[in-house]
Amino acid sequence: MNREIDILTIEVGSTITKANGFVRAADGLLQHVAQGFAPTSIAQGDVEIGVRGALAELQHTSRRRQEGAEVFVNSSAAGGLRMTVHGLTYNMTARAAREASLGAGAIVKLVTAGRLAASDLAEIRRLQPNIILLAGGVDFGAREVVLDNAADLAAARLGVPVIYAGNAALVDTVREFFAGTGSEVLVAPNVFPDVDVLNVDPLRKIIQEAFARHIIHAPGMEKLQQLTSRPVLPTPGAVLKAAEIFAEAMGDVVVLDVGGATTDVHSVTEGSPAFADKLTDPEPRAKRTVEGDLGVFVNARHIFDLTADAQWQARAEEVRAMPATGREREVTRWLCARAVEAGMRRHAGTLHDLYTPSGRKQIVRGKDLTAVKWVIGTGGALTRVEGGEAILRAMCTGPGKFLLPQPEAKVLLDRQYLFSAMGTIADACRDEVRTLFTRWSGENGGRR
Repeated sequence: MNREIDILTIEVGSTITKANGFVRAADGLLQHVAQGFAPTSIAQGDVEIGVRGALAELQHTSRRRQEGAEVFVNSSAAGGLRMTVHGLTYNMTARAAREASLGAGAIVKLVTAGRLAASDLAEIRRLQPNIILLAGGVDFGAREVVLDNAADLAAARLGVPVIYAGNAALVDTVREFFAGTGSEVLVAPNVFPDVDVLNVDPLRKIIQEAFARHIIHAPGMEKLQQLTSRPVLPTPGAVLKAAEIFAEAMGDVVVLDVGGATTDVHSVTEGSPAFADKLTDPEPRAKRTVEGDLGVFVNARHIFDLTADAQWQARAEEVRAMPATGREREVTRWLCARAVEAGMRRHAGTLHDLYTPSGRKQIVRGKDLTAVKWVIGTGGALTRVEGGEAILRAMCTGPGKFLLPQPEAKVLLDRQYLFSAMGTIADACRDEVRTLFTRWSGENGGRR
């Protein structure tokens, strides 16, 4: 038997549980040496069944001991982390709070701007979020609407944690509103402290810490925290963290994760100087969008409806979670291509003509991807079907209506599905992860 594994990562997904094993070589660098998969067992009420299955396959294929390994866990099972976000104006605090929530790996179910209406409060009760995010006002600015919203949310006694990331002058008053309501109040620095200033990173960290506490209370997930001495990370947050480290090492990047239920797009870039002065609103350097209607299994019907292609709609019965035949793989590949196309265009910024008294000028709304040097595909669908690289390459067209990556961008497929694993261990092994990404991209070279 080979020597023992030093680091073990476990990802409990909504469909598949994945385990990855790493050893430290003599030079101190990490080497990926083992992998195992098993169906996630959340529906059986015990997540440990799927974890044991993945670890058993890892053991069988690698013949390496797991005892003594340091274990890291991420998860998107149990419905992920559902949040509602409430700000003062949509283009400022509500949008900034949403960016931070998505970047942390949350599923944002509702965004409101301005004074909460009775219908908003009813919708929040119906959605049953795991966390409520309240923001609004630059520091020492607007007060009334923020305090009214805090009072209404406190009176609703929803019993879930509330993160406050608004006007710093109102922190003590907000805490007082929620005293005795059963809701813990977590305070983050203002997500929009001044005009045109985004401050999303501290909020992202607090949301992920709250996720780690929440996930162990979800049905069937109580054993998850017992697997590790470290916080359990939301899988999308781990992927974005990995993308940030990859960008540090290799340059601006966009990462697409096509799954059975959603398509996540993560980008790390400041954009091109050519469009910087055309931006109408600030954008975070690291951004995640999640398209809850774009999935190649659970939400495949949404893609068929979106494209309205009768030829492919007639093949909807061939959709499989794990496609086995040539025809099933063909349908999955088509679904994957449509998910990538729609997801990228929704994530990317757009060019618009604005007519002013002094004439026409161009403005940019959203995220400029034209400076991206690397386009990476991860997730089971995109990395397992034939033609994944071509699907990504088709999105590298440069600026047009959509500000997409340039044709010279390099394309990589995460065929070993390691991106989320790298993000999960990043806080403990940042230099090793950076080196592994440098080596991986150099070995694969990317496709132009």
